[in-house]
Amino acid sequence: MDRDAATKRCRTFDMCGGVGAKAKHLVRRSCRDGARRAHQRGVVLAIVLLIAAMMLATSAIWFETSLAAARAATNARDYLQAFHAADSALGLCERNVLSATGDAPNPPLTSGEPAQWRLETAFDAGALTPVPQWPGSSRAPQCLIERWRLASRPNASAYLLSARGFGQSSESQVWLQLELVTEDGAIERHWRRVAARPF
Repeated sequence: MDRDAATKRCRTFDMCGGVGAKAKHLVRRSCRDGARRAHQRGVVLAIVLLIAAMMLATSAIWFETSLAAARAATNARDYLQAFHAADSALGLCERNVLSATGDAPNPPLTSGEPAQWRLETAFDAGALTPVPQWPGSSRAPQCLIERWRLASRPNASAYLLSARGFGQSSESQVWLQLELVTEDGAIERHWRRVAARPF
């Protein structure tokens, strides 16, 4: 036997623990272990890809949720800005009406409350601007004072005050109204918010 063959035989004997059937059994077993390891690698890859996809989906949902929350916060801030502007304009117009003298003649009796505030041209033509600018608003708040007589109370003076406030954009508006009735020194106030913009 030459030297190379003896070395191979010794290596096989050392590696497998003997010659013959045991060596063949160990070779079959190592082949099965290799196949099992390759299968496990495929399963691990699928699990890693699934976890990565779940993390991507979760981060996308978080991103969309944070964007929606930011939009909602901006809309709420715009609404509050416009609301406070309109409320302040309404209060200033009420003060102007109450401080004015009652010497002005009553207007002719009309059916129902005034509706000039619903018309854009009439509102823009007759509206007051109690303050030149409201902080953070795109435009100064406006207020329209309309006077009418109540059919059931001829001695009373009635006013409809309509105020419009703006947010950061001209599209974000809040409309508030105050029905003000004065009779024999008594003052009645009926406040309301206009749900839908008239124009």
